[in-house]
Amino acid sequence: MPAQRIQIRKQDLAIKLERVGRHSQPKVALEQYTIPATLAANILFTACYVHDDIQGKSVIDLGTGTGRLALGASILGAEYVAGVDVDRSSLNLAAKNSKALAADVDWVLGEIETIRGPVDTVLMNPPFGTKQAHADLHFLRCALNLGRVVYSIHKSSTRKFLSEWLQNQGIKNMEVTIAKMEIPHQFSFHRKRRHLVEIDVLRIERSQVQTEPALI
Repeated sequence: MPAQRIQIRKQDLAIKLERVGRHSQPKVALEQYTIPATLAANILFTACYVHDDIQGKSVIDLGTGTGRLALGASILGAEYVAGVDVDRSSLNLAAKNSKALAADVDWVLGEIETIRGPVDTVLMNPPFGTKQAHADLHFLRCALNLGRVVYSIHKSSTRKFLSEWLQNQGIKNMEVTIAKMEIPHQFSFHRKRRHLVEIDVLRIERSQVQTEPALI
């Protein structure tokens, strides 16, 4: 494994990411659930220190929200990081978070399908698709057009469907890590103070991506 230029404990990264503000007025249509700091740190550490997908790499966080994954990638030594979202208020908060953490991230307001690659790594916590059908597939399509490697979070209940869909896209190299994600009480239809959802963290690697210059 190549020498690491940046060393930070996973716990310390999680503490930094815990300082990242959550959505003050989350939008249900966008399924704006902030990724828990500990989960974000786990994903980023695996990407960085197990697979060498962060340090010195170009990274995009699609649907970045308040920026936890993008900020973590910057802290871990990515060469270039962009966070993309359609929600201006989220990006305004993400920009404040990056200043607080002294992290270097370009925040891009726009639809994810307008972004062009290639980049080394795509990180994302996409909508589960419960409010807008197949929103998760839209994110995956865009991510696969951008990145050599994609890290994406999905409900474990969709594993069979997504596995078959990815196979139809010609994807053969995929790793699945099972975890739990806490969903806080933040919308009127929530009945519990918090709810744990079983999720799959997918690492998808493809051999070729489009070769247009990146518009980031």
